[in-house]
Amino acid sequence: MRSYDLSPLFRSTVGFDRLSRLLETATTGDEAASYPPYNIEKLSEDSYRITMAVAGFGIDDLNITAHQNSLTVTGKAKKDEPTGQFLYRGIAGRAFERRFQLADFIKVTNASLQNGLLHIELAREVPEAMKPRSIPIASAVGSATVEVESPAPAPALSQRAA
Repeated sequence: MRSYDLSPLFRSTVGFDRLSRLLETATTGDEAASYPPYNIEKLSEDSYRITMAVAGFGIDDLNITAHQNSLTVTGKAKKDEPTGQFLYRGIAGRAFERRFQLADFIKVTNASLQNGLLHIELAREVPEAMKPRSIPIASAVGSATVEVESPAPAPALSQRAA
C-alpha cells in the first residue's frame, strides 16, 4: 500500500488536518467497510441522498446520528431463534456501523425505510451570513454620499497655468 505525505500541504493551510484522516480512511481496504452496500446520489445542486440496503432490519433496529460534519448509521438486528434448519444463509443480518464525512453546511433533512432500503436525504443549507453579497460603493461629494452604480469616465485634465 502506498502512503502519501501531505505535510507540505499543511505548511500553508489552517484547519485542514482532518483531510489526512479522510484520505487514510478512504485508502484502507477493509472488507467489513463494504457492508451494508450503499449509493450516494446528487439530486440537485444542493441536495443529496444516501441509500443503504438494510434487508432484515426494522426501524427499531437502525439508528442515525448526525454530529458536526459526521453522519453515523448503525444497525443491530434482533436475534431471532430460527424455526427451521438453514441449508444456506445468504442474507446478512449482522450489526454494522457506517460513517460518512459531510461537507460544511450539509444537514440531514429526512430519513425513511421502505422495501429494505434506508433513504437519508441531505441538503446544503448555507447561512445567509456565509453567502456572497454585493457591497454598494459610496462616493463622498461634499457632505452627502452618493452610491456609484457603474464607473464614470474620468474627466479631462486641464493644463496648469505656468
